[in-house]
This record gives sequence, C-alpha cells and structure tokens, in this order.
Amino acid sequence: MPWWAVLLVAIGSALAGAIVTFFITKKLIQKEIENNPPITAAQIRAMYRQMGRTPSERDVRKVLNASKHAKK
Repeated sequence: MPWWAVLLVAIGSALAGAIVTFFITKKLIQKEIENNPPITAAQIRAMYRQMGRTPSERDVRKVLNASKHAKK
C-alpha cells in the first residue's frame, strides 16, 4: 500500500471519529442539561428576595419560561 493511501485512510478515520464524538457529546450534554437545569425556581426566588422583592409564582414561571426559550 503506498504511503499516500495510508495517509488518506488515517485522515479519514480521524475525521470520522471526530464527527461521531461530536454528536455523541452533544447528545450527552443535552440530556444532562435536561435532567439538571442550570437554574431552578428556588434560585429565582432567592434572586428576587436579594433584590428586595417578594416573588410571585407568576414572576418565577415567567423567568423559567424565558430561560427555556433562550436555550432554543
């Protein structure tokens, strides 16, 4: 087998591996974020209290929905 054929096979294999790794990692990260959201309702309530406001449930849901839509 000529040296250039070996080089092409090596480059092709590395490229295929990189593409497969990218999609597997993307799927795992999306699953992790879905199971463990980056912000919770309790954290939002604490943020409102730190600002000196009493959070209503409507305010909390509004912020949660805004963060969900910002991800998409």
